[in-house]
Amino acid sequence: MATEAHGAEHAAESGGLVFHPMDQFIVKPLFGGDTLAWYTPTNAALWMGLSVVAIIVLLVMGSSRRAVVPTRMQSVAEMAYGFIHKMVVDICGKEGVKFFPYVMTLFMFIVSANFLGLLPLSFSTTSHFAVTVVLALLVFLSVTILGFVKNGAGFLGLFWVSSAPLPLRPILAIIELISYFVRPVSHSIRLAGNLMAGHAVIKVFAGFAALTVVSPVSVLAITAMYGLEVLVAFIQAYVFTILTCVYLKDALHPSH
Repeated sequence: MATEAHGAEHAAESGGLVFHPMDQFIVKPLFGGDTLAWYTPTNAALWMGLSVVAIIVLLVMGSSRRAVVPTRMQSVAEMAYGFIHKMVVDICGKEGVKFFPYVMTLFMFIVSANFLGLLPLSFSTTSHFAVTVVLALLVFLSVTILGFVKNGAGFLGLFWVSSAPLPLRPILAIIELISYFVRPVSHSIRLAGNLMAGHAVIKVFAGFAALTVVSPVSVLAITAMYGLEVLVAFIQAYVFTILTCVYLKDALHPSH
């Protein structure tokens, strides 16, 4: 830590830019100080709140007039609604439509947080495992509880591959059980890991922008990575949502 601080001071004194790839992921209090408690307003809480505000502006205010010729904001809101509704129906069937509000809420929060995290000086909340793990655990617990409430002991049929030869079924049941409990881990790491990696790579390229020789290449690399990050921001929200629908389908129809 002392070496890093000394290096940062030296770079600042020499007029160079000081970048650290991971400093954009540090949770800090909004009103100064270094003490963090459960009630401390932080930059993470601020940007999660802004994500909620962005959703309200888009879905509530944007579609409040319900014009025959929709505005751009209303068109985006209707496209998002139709996109997720079709996803739920295609994967879960008509029985899954009752869970559409939950799936829609997940998608809108994640995609809003992802895109807000691309703004300069912003904080990417979905690049933190503390956020994505909670979202993944909520999906995991909701799906598991729903599976047992709806199917009872029949939900265990999800782990029993009846189409396989009988001697292999116990082995496959163990594998299925392990993969089921790994779901929240892969569900959360995939989202946070991809966003964190992309943001860190952009920050690394930005660190080379101060060098005149490689500055043009650095700017081109940053532009290309930023374009890729825009694509990743949507794709990761889509992947998280479609996996939620797949897990929901398993709870509604658990038999292999």
